[in-house]
Amino acid sequence: MLSAKQVENYITQHLKCDVIEVQGDDGTHFEALIVSPAFEGKRMVQQHQLVYAALGDRMRAEIHALSMRTYSPSQWQQLNTK
Repeated sequence: MLSAKQVENYITQHLKCDVIEVQGDDGTHFEALIVSPAFEGKRMVQQHQLVYAALGDRMRAEIHALSMRTYSPSQWQQLNTK
């Protein structure tokens, strides 16, 4: 059974993150907030694909569901200055 911290570590091993918060307590369903420079200029679906790629086979084998809020640093800054 995975912990939220393990999922966070899996993501940050393959994706530079300025902000990352992963929550989930049942070991298979998680929610994540991820801010990464890799997301700059990418649509939301492309951002999510980068996270799925970082998790690799874990998305099929260990993680049943991952709800994501993804932002580039500029999107995150705009969101937090309103």
